[in-house]
Order: sequence, then C-alpha cells, then structure tokens
Amino acid sequence: MESFKVSGEELVRKIKELIREGNATRIIIKDMKGNTFMEIPLTIGMVGAAMAPVLAAIGALAALVSDFTIEIIKKEE
Repeated sequence: MESFKVSGEELVRKIKELIREGNATRIIIKDMKGNTFMEIPLTIGMVGAAMAPVLAAIGALAALVSDFTIEIIKKEE
C-alpha cells in the first residue's frame, strides 16, 4: 500500500492522476485523524463519464477539509 498526504486543493488533481496511471485497484481517502471519508474501487472500464460523479463528490469533500491522506492499493498487492 502506498500513501500520500495532500491538501484539499490538490485532492482531485491527485485522484485523477492515480486513475490515469491505471495501476490502482482501490483508492482510500482519509482525513488527518485517519477517518475514512471515501473508498473508490477502480475497475476496468471505469473511466470518463463513469468517474464524473465520483470526482464531483471528491471535489465537494475537498472544499470541507483541508488535509487528506490518500492510500492506494495497487494491482500487484
């Protein structure tokens, strides 16, 4: 498992980058205290329009909280 600390304004950009890389099977977004806000399962074919509602929810979340940790579970794990 890999993790990144990002600010609210970087959150959507980093999630989009991870989705484009295509080697993650699940992305978990947590707050500073370690509480899980959202888990995003990434399946084959989940791109483009299918991701729009998820990214909108992440954008709304980013407006509420300033610091996040993103955990990435990769395919080979």
